[in-house]
Amino acid sequence: MSSSVSSLPKTREQWRKALDELPNTPERIPAFFFGHGSPMLAFPESEASRTPMLKHAGPKGPLSNFLRDFGPALLTKYNPKAIVVFSAHWETLGERLVTDYGDENPLYYDYYGFQPEMYRLKFKSRGDTAVSQRVVELFKESGLLARTSSKLEPRGPDGLGKNAPGLDHGVFVPFRLMFGETFMDIPIVEASLDGSLDPLKNWAVGQAVNKLREEGILVLSGGLMVHNLRDFSCFAEDTAQPIYHEFNKAVLDAVTVPDPAERKSAMVKLVEHPGFRLAHPRADHFVPLYVAAGAGEGSDVRVISAIYGAPTVAFGV
Repeated sequence: MSSSVSSLPKTREQWRKALDELPNTPERIPAFFFGHGSPMLAFPESEASRTPMLKHAGPKGPLSNFLRDFGPALLTKYNPKAIVVFSAHWETLGERLVTDYGDENPLYYDYYGFQPEMYRLKFKSRGDTAVSQRVVELFKESGLLARTSSKLEPRGPDGLGKNAPGLDHGVFVPFRLMFGETFMDIPIVEASLDGSLDPLKNWAVGQAVNKLREEGILVLSGGLMVHNLRDFSCFAEDTAQPIYHEFNKAVLDAVTVPDPAERKSAMVKLVEHPGFRLAHPRADHFVPLYVAAGAGEGSDVRVISAIYGAPTVAFGV
């Protein structure tokens, strides 16, 4: 039987305990789905309590607090040689792309209509050509078309594109909280989702990079479990309609099914849930969950944080 949502970690004391209890296994690092939040995480703190949405998802909300604990815990537990990250904001059709920027990763401010300081945010990090090429190699070994991308050409309006103009806000906004504004010690490489947004195809994307976990490389996949830009009330726990809470609970129930085969079946069936299409008018923020699950397939799963709409789950523990 899966865990009840009420028993999963939601307070700082609870998620810190869950982080502490992760096994210290740098020889086989779990793959993580994490709630990557939104630009609101980087809003001025003076605006933090202006609306229920900002109170929940802004710079002083629970997700912001969790990410500040999550990053240091990952570094302490696993001391990764590199980080490979998938983001809801980069998807490609037909082939997987992997960033290869070298000495410093540029940033892609892929959001619109925010205050000027939001376009001056900094996150200084570097890539690594050898890591990028290793990710491409693993994709090809799994029968997937793949190549590196270093051209700074814009993506399309839905995140689709053939090249990566920089780390998108689904990476640099949470990573600033997780690792600080300057993070040059460990290289960061971003890889694209499968733009079909098909659960099994994105599961296969994760399966392809499973070996990285035994090579000292941390695999992170970021998105959200509730993401409806047509209904901003959905982003705050206190204002979201019951159907959003029902879907959020269904996700947590599915990922905590003990048997791996039954868990996969339950997760794939989430797209049939009555609340799925309301929570995700487009599934780009949902399918990163399948990438992480594929990368950590077959082993135990732990919910590290059950923050409404933005949980963090460790696969392959």
